[in-house]
Amino acid sequence: MRKLVFATNNKHKLEEARKILNGSVEVLSLADIDCNADIPETADTLEGNALIKARYVKEHFGYDCFADDTGLMVDALDGAPGVYSARYAGEDCNSQKNMDKLLVELEGVDNRRAAFVTCIALSLRGGEHIFKGEIAGIITETAKGDAGFGYDPIFKPFEYDKTFAELGDDIKNKISHRARAMEQLAKFLNNLID
Repeated sequence: MRKLVFATNNKHKLEEARKILNGSVEVLSLADIDCNADIPETADTLEGNALIKARYVKEHFGYDCFADDTGLMVDALDGAPGVYSARYAGEDCNSQKNMDKLLVELEGVDNRRAAFVTCIALSLRGGEHIFKGEIAGIITETAKGDAGFGYDPIFKPFEYDKTFAELGDDIKNKISHRARAMEQLAKFLNNLID
């Protein structure tokens, strides 16, 4: 079976990737290849950050690899927090502080449209490929739900009347930005001829 490294140690992401790729490849984590580096994400785009991580693993460990980066793009904030979503409230912030900052910035704003976007970069057999998943919705005025992580309690996709955090992982993992990008990756890998 072909081995492919997912440049993450996030157990939630790994589990999701393994389910979507459904045994078509063996998905290894950074820990599985003894990569303990904190790979810097210094690009100003999601695609750029994903490529940095995928290239790092390929160059330093020799494995074909895929990596992702995700951002929340808010229309009224000209696409912010975007590529800085994970550290929106500062370098040592957490999800709660990021949500609090976003809600303060949107106080009194009518246009609460936003989109979650995930970019996956695949470094495979000397080539590089990008897959993008997106889901549109709105930023709620208050946090609701306790499932998920990040901005999930304040993001409500248009197709549902609940936030990602209220919908829970089973539904979210079928409709999310990351799931949509992963499905494109899976389709690409399944169409490859060994």
